[in-house]
Amino acid sequence: MLANEVGRRIVAMAHEDLRLSRILTRKAFENAIRVNGAIGGSTNAVVHLIAMAGRIGVDIGLDDWDRLGRDIPTIVDLQPSGRFLMEDFYYAGGLPAVLRRLGEADHLHKDALSVTGGTIWDGVADAPCWNDEGIRAPDKPLTANGGIAVLRGNLAPRGAILKPSAASPELMVHRGRAVVFETIEDYHARISDPDLDIDETCVMVLKHAGPIGYPGFAEVGNMGLPPKLLKRGIRDMVRVSDGRMSGTAYGTVVLHVAPEAAMGGPLALVRNGDMIELDVPNGRLHLDVPEEELDRRREQWKPPVGKPTGGYARLFADHVMQADKGADFDFLVGSRGSVVPRESH
Repeated sequence: MLANEVGRRIVAMAHEDLRLSRILTRKAFENAIRVNGAIGGSTNAVVHLIAMAGRIGVDIGLDDWDRLGRDIPTIVDLQPSGRFLMEDFYYAGGLPAVLRRLGEADHLHKDALSVTGGTIWDGVADAPCWNDEGIRAPDKPLTANGGIAVLRGNLAPRGAILKPSAASPELMVHRGRAVVFETIEDYHARISDPDLDIDETCVMVLKHAGPIGYPGFAEVGNMGLPPKLLKRGIRDMVRVSDGRMSGTAYGTVVLHVAPEAAMGGPLALVRNGDMIELDVPNGRLHLDVPEEELDRRREQWKPPVGKPTGGYARLFADHVMQADKGADFDFLVGSRGSVVPRESH
């Protein structure tokens, strides 16, 4: 029934000339950023929303995620950040209840246009909440600052992100020795080695998992902990990579480091034993290595071999943008209007 109604509405939108460009506005994207924080949403939303905004011609970036999301409380108690399942979220009132609570707390652009033809607030102003544990009041949140945390520093000049609602509070400010995995294959080959020189205070670093280093931008950033530490009851460590992770993953995981290692970004220069400092409250990710030493390493660095020489893979490598720009193709950025070209057959 819902699919049938959606189809009817799409046809009606065409008759009303209600185009995407009227709905996907800055206000709509800002609402989405806030909702993502309120539900403890996926880090993947960062690249997807930035890419979508870029295609429609709206300038949304990491600074917007930081400004709009940092103070948003996570009010949905849902795994992996919380206790309940998606079915429980649905029966608690679902997204309409979340939108109503955000609106009542003045965290929503109520006048943003919806696909219904009315405003977003028109559809949720009276939405019921059936479970105050599953969908909490903003003054009784699961996490007070649940939005995506944007990190910058000499290890991520163009930014990196972390999901506070899924991280361990005691690791939000941390300094540790780097244990480096050059590729995901290197990680798989060594992580179970009982002689791996690592303990729970270390910072696990994965390189070459970004849009160019691992074409397709794989969800491998949430590296599993070494089995020898799991046996001791360790359940979380700081992990840093230029890759992504699944929205169902949990942990103090820094992702989307830009520029990525395959581009010669600072992540490429990290070596075993380097000290890395994470300070989420202050948005800082720092590699504690003298600048002169980093310059020396930069001179020695060589791009990874195996760049595609042709085909779609070459097109991808030549035109994909970094994570902070949405990992989209550069030639797809910008609204291109509604002109339909003549047929080509």
